[in-house]
Amino acid sequence: MSTQKITVVIADDHPIVLLGVRELIERDERFQVVGEAVSSSELIKVLSEREPDILITDYNMPESSVYGDGLKLVKYLVRHYPALQILVLTMVSNSLILSRLYDLGVAGVVQKNQLHAEIQKALDALSLKRRYKSPEMKRVSVKDDGRQVDERLALLSIRELEILRLFVSGMSLRDIAVDQNRSAKTISTQKVAAMRKLEVNSDQELIAYCLEANLFQ
Repeated sequence: MSTQKITVVIADDHPIVLLGVRELIERDERFQVVGEAVSSSELIKVLSEREPDILITDYNMPESSVYGDGLKLVKYLVRHYPALQILVLTMVSNSLILSRLYDLGVAGVVQKNQLHAEIQKALDALSLKRRYKSPEMKRVSVKDDGRQVDERLALLSIRELEILRLFVSGMSLRDIAVDQNRSAKTISTQKVAAMRKLEVNSDQELIAYCLEANLFQ
């Protein structure tokens, strides 16, 4: 007698990543990929049609969509699909954001650079309805002392981190305001506050700092 397969939907804005993740999943006969999406709006459409057991989604899916990406998208998914097990793929290494994802209710987080090593362990955990927590992420060294960077980052609020992520990804303050459903003045104020905490004085310095610290890449 055949056992019913665990259904999976994959979402990533890079088609090559979708293909790679699909291949990794389909090596395990317990799982069946029933849908794919390359944007957050397409993802919501697929979820409403397929109702999968597991969603494997990228954290960064920049798109002008009411659903957004990052923490905003995860909040929406958790609220509207409470039975869905969500596994987040990310290059984000900031412990505050990673902790927030688990607080929101995701089933697991896997670093993209550890995908091949960790995806099977994550799938094993999710198949048993357990949460997956990967080994502690390695701290990234920057030009500053790593401890000093962590101390500065610890001062940032979740909202400030999310604004920085969107800004570094190329969005304007006006676009971020629309995405976050807040005023451009509020976004600007929070960005300035974040820059002060990180001790940077210009947009160029801010972007360089985030890239060097490997926060969002």
